[in-house]
Amino acid sequence: MSFLPKSRKARRRLTVLAVAAPVVALAVGLALWGMRDAISLFYTPAQAAAAHVPAGRKVQLGGLVKAGSVVKHPDGLVEFVVADQRSTALVRYKGDLPDLFREGQGVVASGAFDGSGTFVAKQVLAKHDERYMPREVSKALKEQGEWRGDGAKPAYGAGKPN
Repeated sequence: MSFLPKSRKARRRLTVLAVAAPVVALAVGLALWGMRDAISLFYTPAQAAAAHVPAGRKVQLGGLVKAGSVVKHPDGLVEFVVADQRSTALVRYKGDLPDLFREGQGVVASGAFDGSGTFVAKQVLAKHDERYMPREVSKALKEQGEWRGDGAKPAYGAGKPN
């Protein structure tokens, strides 16, 4: 009693499928393994807090720069708070900020959270004109009900950094 089909043509197709499936699975696995360092997920501060992003994992953090939160140190270190409707995240960045970086504006920072929960940015991107908001940031703000269109100030924009 054999589970193989009686048709010679069907057995040949089954053999080809049995040989090709592991090869395709291996190729997909190798491609995903090779891209693991290139994948950078986007989070708002609230999403990052909810997802418990592990320390050291490369992600993008986006939101609005909280008004009054930008602190520039003499050694070039800049600290600021990225906020959304529900949460905030302290960001540390060493380097020159983009010319369009301002409080109350949308930013996307690439980097990783450290062990203390501070986001250490390797790159900070700011909007490129008065009406532009990074797509990920505007989508996340719209989902949270915070989106007020261009030029409106967020309610949580005022205050001191955390």
